[in-house]
Amino acid sequence: MKEQEYYVEIEHLIKKNEIVKRARKLEENYSLVETYWHIGQIIVEAQGGSKRAKYGNELIKKWSIKLTELYGKGYNASNLKRFRQFYLIFEKSATVSNYLNWSIYNELLPIKDENKRNYFFNLCIKNNLSVREIRQEIKSNSYERLIDKQEKIEIEIPKTYSITTDMKNPIIIPVSCEVKNEHDLELNILANLDYFFKQLGQGFTYVGHQYKLVKNNHNYFIDILLFNIELNCYVVIELKLRSLRKEDKAQMEFYMKLVDEQIKKTFHNKTIGIIITKESDHFIVNFVKQDDIIPLYYELQ
Repeated sequence: MKEQEYYVEIEHLIKKNEIVKRARKLEENYSLVETYWHIGQIIVEAQGGSKRAKYGNELIKKWSIKLTELYGKGYNASNLKRFRQFYLIFEKSATVSNYLNWSIYNELLPIKDENKRNYFFNLCIKNNLSVREIRQEIKSNSYERLIDKQEKIEIEIPKTYSITTDMKNPIIIPVSCEVKNEHDLELNILANLDYFFKQLGQGFTYVGHQYKLVKNNHNYFIDILLFNIELNCYVVIELKLRSLRKEDKAQMEFYMKLVDEQIKKTFHNKTIGIIITKESDHFIVNFVKQDDIIPLYYELQ
């Protein structure tokens, strides 16, 4: 290999490691928030339901003593009350736990006005605000300064699989080496991941290439595996230097099922797939989600 190719391999390894660390941190947060929501749910049920929950602080005191001895002050009475409040506020919207981290929820929970709280929740989702940024928004009274306030502000959960809304068509993939086979196409994409992600849309992160999955003692290798933070799902990419065939969709659906069975967490949405095929001098991208296949045109440049 040439010096540049060795460098690219090193860069891929480092980038993969950084993405894995980021994804692991994200999954830990999802698990944490989901756990706190369910703890709140159990406390409310043990106290006789939401109408009576606020009168059951004796139970929380008793449980907090045991839990603090076992697991530390993170489960003291004050925090158990907060978990209960978290569940009561978002009782009918369990899925919101997938969108914000616990530090941000701690900023939103003290807000008693439902419209105001929902406004800041939506603002966090829409603009991907950090704890510091949402704290500043609250401190600056941005809700109170709204010229036109809606009479009723509902929580706006991002639409599942709105994957094509900000996609470029055709998508341009810069070529750093000649594409003679599927491996070459894979190398070109991997060598230009950041640009490739910007063309695909928002929220894409790299998980791995030639990603190995095992089923019934057989090894299967996914060409490129991505994760989309906004869609909250894995994205399988398969590369074909030919026209799309019926068996390609079947293969993709098999890989998607494997990812759902072996990697996907309960709080993730179902995996979707991208099959890149070749027609004459153009590369066509076909999105596979459940029973649908959507062709979109990509170009190499």
